[in-house]
Amino acid sequence: MIEIIDQTESRQKERCQITGTIFDLARYSTHDGPGIRTTVFFKGCPLHCWWCHNPEGQSPAPQLVFRPDRCIHCLSCMNACPRHAIVLIDGDPMALDDKCQLTGKCVLACQSEAREIVGTRITVSDLIQEIEKDTVFYDESGGGITFSGGEPYMQPVFLQTLLRLCRQRRIHTAVETCGFVDSATLLAASPYVNLYLYDLKVIDDKKHQSLTGVSNKMILENLRRLSRVHNHITIRFPVIPGMNDNVRDVSQIGEFVSSMEKVDGIDILPYHKLGIEKYKRLGMRYRMVEMRPPASEEMIVIAERLKSYGLSAKVGG
Repeated sequence: MIEIIDQTESRQKERCQITGTIFDLARYSTHDGPGIRTTVFFKGCPLHCWWCHNPEGQSPAPQLVFRPDRCIHCLSCMNACPRHAIVLIDGDPMALDDKCQLTGKCVLACQSEAREIVGTRITVSDLIQEIEKDTVFYDESGGGITFSGGEPYMQPVFLQTLLRLCRQRRIHTAVETCGFVDSATLLAASPYVNLYLYDLKVIDDKKHQSLTGVSNKMILENLRRLSRVHNHITIRFPVIPGMNDNVRDVSQIGEFVSSMEKVDGIDILPYHKLGIEKYKRLGMRYRMVEMRPPASEEMIVIAERLKSYGLSAKVGG
């Protein structure tokens, strides 16, 4: 009996040393599930949606961020870089991707905090400690922890270990997923998830490939399978003007979701521009600079159309 207990404790310690990469931990969130929540943003995503507002979550690796508005052009970063990877481009000290090895020397040398490495390796044990700091808010508000991203299932062992430990601690868990994941991996974690926030962009496969870079066949099939075994799934439908806000696309979303066995409802999320500055800092191109957020009246019309399929639909999440 003592040997069995020792083996169990040993496995528990091994699990706690599993590491993953996150790019943010947001406390006191009220938009990612019920109550007051802590949202952990995982790095890495298999989709590249045109409107993505967390571009720092797309790459699984840490990235160097540069904020030119903070730069005082002291050039300390250029002198500190051991790889000589920073050069002046249009007067700004810019890092060359093919030379930069993310040593972090430029970040430490920067006097104005214009440079930052986004993406941190963290152990399960350390992350659980951070989560437990907020348990008093979870208890009082009916909140908990939400794993978002990026795509949490791109780090399946890290995610499932966290979910198991949260379950042991009676912490409510939510996972936001794009659904582009191996079915067995998705379903293996489902017993430890209290709520799924499942993203659906568009039903038409060709359009989905054009807007996200991947087919949605796996995404739709995974939602069918998940709805057969899980009782709490909320669909998240991002409304992008001129792309998926027309009658045909909205109706297809309504028809598909209403055919599921168990879905709590749909959160309709209006497009916004909050991520544009992030693209600039990462040196990435943003395709939708001219796009405007939808009017509130348009969102109400979409909500009413989805309700006509017998669905619970609301604007916001």
